[in-house]
Amino acid sequence: MELRCWGGDWGLPSVHPECLVVLAYARFADAQLNINLVDYTWTSPKGAAPVLLFNEREIAQPSNIISFFRKQKYNADYVLSAKDGSDTLAYIALIEENILPAMLHTFWVDAENYSSVTRPWYAARTPFPLSYYLPGKMSRDALNRILVTKGQPPLYSINEIEAQIYKDAKECLNLLSNRLGSSTYFFGSTPTSLDAFVFGYIAPLYKAPLPKVHLKEHLKQLSNLCQFCDHILSSYFSQNASGTSPAGQEAIDANLQKLTQLVNKESILIAKMDNNLRRSPQNRPQKLATLQPTSDGGIGNSAQPLTP
Repeated sequence: MELRCWGGDWGLPSVHPECLVVLAYARFADAQLNINLVDYTWTSPKGAAPVLLFNEREIAQPSNIISFFRKQKYNADYVLSAKDGSDTLAYIALIEENILPAMLHTFWVDAENYSSVTRPWYAARTPFPLSYYLPGKMSRDALNRILVTKGQPPLYSINEIEAQIYKDAKECLNLLSNRLGSSTYFFGSTPTSLDAFVFGYIAPLYKAPLPKVHLKEHLKQLSNLCQFCDHILSSYFSQNASGTSPAGQEAIDANLQKLTQLVNKESILIAKMDNNLRRSPQNRPQKLATLQPTSDGGIGNSAQPLTP
């Protein structure tokens, strides 16, 4: 299975919330994935990320990818009861309804955050001339999604919508914090799909170096959610001593292996050429004449002159 997703930064394996959800669930369920970090969505078959490729099948959207994982017996929710499963669906719906719009506004609509953090990050990882188009398109898509889902009566202006979505997001964060309590994960000592969704949608907000931190400051007041993110990062996405993520280390190891193979081939070729030169009669070493002093104090040649 191959997963195509946006790359990471700020200590996260991916800065994209939906990609982060899938990566977290794959780690929780120990799914064997080949991670292909794409630099822009045009390299993804359906023009979006994340996308899972398996036997010429293309699966998009976190919920669909997680369902496919379960069919392949990579199930992080096997410990849940029927009631826990229904609670999981309810909490995920709340997250997508209340936290996602605030996340989209924070990263893609807020002018200061967009110009200082979001646009430069995506533009730097998108080749010219798409770097001038893709971030703006993603920003417009985010605004349209907010207006479609939240721009209903009595909310008509963008200022009213903005105030409401941040209010809803704070209430949802408070609810998640109360539900988590002092537990390591939302359903005990084992992470599930709910933990993947919560981590995916709040970790970028927690880790991104945003200049406007209105919602981030509220999140930091909920210390158990911050500790929850730190615990998942250290337990499932820990970096090695060189500061390289596991996915990045795999790519480095693969490149190093290829380089080693090339060096070995060149060494064998050089050794063969050296042996051929040594065996060639034209290149056998010739005996050099020895120089000895003469009776008149000069230097004479004790051997015959070398001839070609």
